[in-house]
Formats: sequence, C-alpha cells, structure tokens
Amino acid sequence: MTAAAHPAFELGRVYRTRELAQWSANPPRLARRLVRDGQLLKLAHGLFAAPRRSRFGEVPPTDDALLRAFLDGGPFVLTGPERWNALGLGTTAVFAAPLVYNTKRSGRFTFGGRQFLLRRVAFPDVPSPEWFVVDLFENAEQAAASPEELRNALEAALREDRFDRARLTSMSMRFGSRRTQALVSKAIEATAR
Repeated sequence: MTAAAHPAFELGRVYRTRELAQWSANPPRLARRLVRDGQLLKLAHGLFAAPRRSRFGEVPPTDDALLRAFLDGGPFVLTGPERWNALGLGTTAVFAAPLVYNTKRSGRFTFGGRQFLLRRVAFPDVPSPEWFVVDLFENAEQAAASPEELRNALEAALREDRFDRARLTSMSMRFGSRRTQALVSKAIEATAR
C-alpha cells in the first residue's frame, strides 16, 4: 500500500488541503476520501481536522489549532468578554463567537460548527492585562459598559495596584483611540500618589 493510502496524522491538528500534497498528487480527492473514511473531519472549505477520540466521542480541535491553520501561521490574539470579564472591571458580557484580532482576515467565519469573529487590527505580540484594559475601553459598547463606569472601575483597580500605570499609559497611546487615551489618563491622574 502507498503512503497516500494511510497517511499518518497528528491527532487534534488542523490541516489545510495543500498540506495533503505530501501524500497525493490530488490533495482535494485525498481529502474527500479521508473524510469519507473518518480519518479527517471537514471543518470548512480547505480545512480538515485529524480527530482525537475520547470515551465521549470525537474531541474538536482547539481554537488555537483552528486559527493557526486558517490564518496560515499568521499572528493572532483571542480577546473579548472572556478576557475582559477577568480584568475585574465590572463587565459581564458574553459573545456567541470569540473575537480574534489578526493581520490577515476580517469577518465572521464558521469552522466545524463554531463561529469566530475576526478583525484586522493592531495588537501587541504578547498582550498584557493592560492591553486587554485598553481593548475593553475600545469595545465598551459591545461589552455593555459605559466608558465612565469603566473609568471609575479602573480607578479603583489602580488604587489596588492591579495594573502597571506605565504599561497602561503605553498601551493606551499605542492601541487606544483619543477617547480611550483620555479616559485612561484621567483614571491614572485621579490615582496618582
């Protein structure tokens, strides 16, 4: 039997159709056969997962694995209510789809029944809690919070030294709108010692 008949897949990994070229001269046909045989799951056009199995059935690939394959290794950061609510600034928003900042695509995408909202915006290589604060201010309406309430909550958090003031200033200057910069600046000035 040829290597194309039984390719070895890394369980839980997401593959693009072109990655199947190492096993076949016709990757789309091989992908259809592997899906039919249950070796791969079709997630979207050109995206396939090698399913891991547990005693409860197939385990879907992680968000990271999905996005890494879809964005072809490009940088991205998952943000949104899950990260904003963890900041302790009083928000309790919930989104149906994770918010993903990246450098390649914008729009709402569905992979294997899971939705993602992608936006092409600037973000740091390694997001800090201070960056997520700025991101929350930028998305206050979506988080169902008023900017003034957020500023008051940020002042309380700064009084407790929960965020680095210098990094917060830097993040707001690099990634925030003028409104966000002004609100963050007011919160820092109000808590200056």
